[in-house]
Amino acid sequence: MRWPWILSALAIVAIVSGLAAVGLVWRGDGGRLTGGSAASPSRAQHDHAPVSPERVRLSPQARANLKLVSKPLAPGTFWKVIQLPGKVVDRPGVSDRGVVSPFAGVVTKVHQFPGDIVTIGEPLFTIRLLGEAMQLAQTELLKATQEIEITEDMRQRLSATAETGGIPKIRITEIDNELRRLAVAQRAYRLELQTRGLTPHQIEEIGGGKFVTETQVLVPEQHPGGFPAKASEEYPNLFEVQELKVELGQQVQAGQMLCMLSHHQELYVEGRAFRKELPLLERSIEQSWPVEVEFMDDEPGRWPERQSQFTIRHISNTVDPASRTFAVYLPLANQCRPYESEGHAGLLWRFRPGQRVRLRVKSERLENVFVLPADAVVREGPETYAFRQDGDFFDPKPVHVLYQDRQHSVIANDGSIAPGIFVAQSGAHELNRVLKSQSAASQPRVHVHADGTAHADH
Repeated sequence: MRWPWILSALAIVAIVSGLAAVGLVWRGDGGRLTGGSAASPSRAQHDHAPVSPERVRLSPQARANLKLVSKPLAPGTFWKVIQLPGKVVDRPGVSDRGVVSPFAGVVTKVHQFPGDIVTIGEPLFTIRLLGEAMQLAQTELLKATQEIEITEDMRQRLSATAETGGIPKIRITEIDNELRRLAVAQRAYRLELQTRGLTPHQIEEIGGGKFVTETQVLVPEQHPGGFPAKASEEYPNLFEVQELKVELGQQVQAGQMLCMLSHHQELYVEGRAFRKELPLLERSIEQSWPVEVEFMDDEPGRWPERQSQFTIRHISNTVDPASRTFAVYLPLANQCRPYESEGHAGLLWRFRPGQRVRLRVKSERLENVFVLPADAVVREGPETYAFRQDGDFFDPKPVHVLYQDRQHSVIANDGSIAPGIFVAQSGAHELNRVLKSQSAASQPRVHVHADGTAHADH
C-alpha cells in the first residue's frame, strides 16, 4: 500500500531537481519563475540598486515642497524659560471707573449707550430730582441769599443814622456779624449743591429763585487712580461707555451706580503660576530679567510695533482656591485707533481684557550651545538626530538635546557636530521618514531553492 505514495514523492523530487538544473529559480515577488543563474543577480536588479540607507537625497523640487532651509551652526547663548498661561485684564483704579448718581431721582433720559465714545464734561444721564435733601439745600440757599440782600439794605439805611448818633454804632456791628453768618451759610449750601453735581450756573439761578428740578450727570474730570490722567496721548479725553447699570424711568438713590466708563490704555498681563514655580519667578524679579509675552490672536502687521520687553510688577500673595495658582502681573501699554461706521464713532483697542496670552519667564542661561528650531531635530527611540546638508544629500547626525520647547531645540556643543556645518532648519520628521523608507527598500530579497534552502540576493 505504501509503494504508490513513495513512487509519487520520488517523481516530484525528480521534477523539481530538473527545473533547478535548467536554471529556473523561485522568487518571492509574486510566485513567478524566472530564468537565469541562481548564483548571480539579474540585470534589472543592478539597474535599480537602492540609494544608501545612511543618507537622504532630495531634488530641488522636493526641498522647495518642504520649504527646507539650511543654515550654518554657530554656538551661542540660550535662556531656559518657564511658560505660564495668562490673559489681559483691566488695571484696577486706572482702566475702568464707575459713575454714580449724586442725588436721588428718576432717570428721564439716557444720553449715551454702551460702545459710545464720550469726552470729559459730556452729559450721560438726565435725572429729575426727588430727594428731600436736595430740595432743602436749594430752599436754604435761597433763604440765605434773600436774607443777605435784606440785611445789606438795612445796613445801608442805618449807616447814615449811626454816623449822626441817631442809633448806637454797636447796632451796625451786629448787622455786620449777621451778614458774615449768612455768608458762611450761603457758601455752605453752595458747596453742598456743587458736590451733588450742580453747575455754578445752576447754583446762581437757585439763589435767584429758580429751583433745579432736573439735572444732567456729566463725564467726570478726575479720578483718584489717575484716570483719565493716564489716558492715551493721542486721545486723552475719549472714553467708552462700557456698561449701563440703570434703565430709563428707573428711580435711583444718591450714590447708586449709573454706568461704567473705560479707557483701556493701561492694562495688566496676568499670568498664573503654581507654588513650585515661585523660586524661579523670584529669581527673575531679583535679576530684572525681561519676560516674553505671546499674545494670542494678535495681528502685528495691522498695528505699530508694540513694547517688546515686559517686567514683573508684583506677585499676588493669595492663592486661588479652585486652581491652586497665584497671579503674576506685568504692566501693558495698549494701542488704539478711532473708527466710524454709519455715523457712529468708536475706539478700537489692540489688546482687550480677557485676551489669552502665554508668558515665557527666564529661569536659566545655557552657554556655548547650538540653538535650532524645534522641527530641526527628530527623536528615534533613545537617539535624536539633526540633518547635515551635503549638496543634494542630507545625513542624520546624532545630537544631545539639552532643552526643548515648542519653538526651540538646544543642542550640546560636544563635538558630535561641528560649528559651521549646514543643518536643515526644518523637516526633520519628513527626512527621517524618507530615510526609513530607503532603509526598508534596501533590505535584500530572499531566494528559496528546491531543496528548501534560502539565501538573500547578491
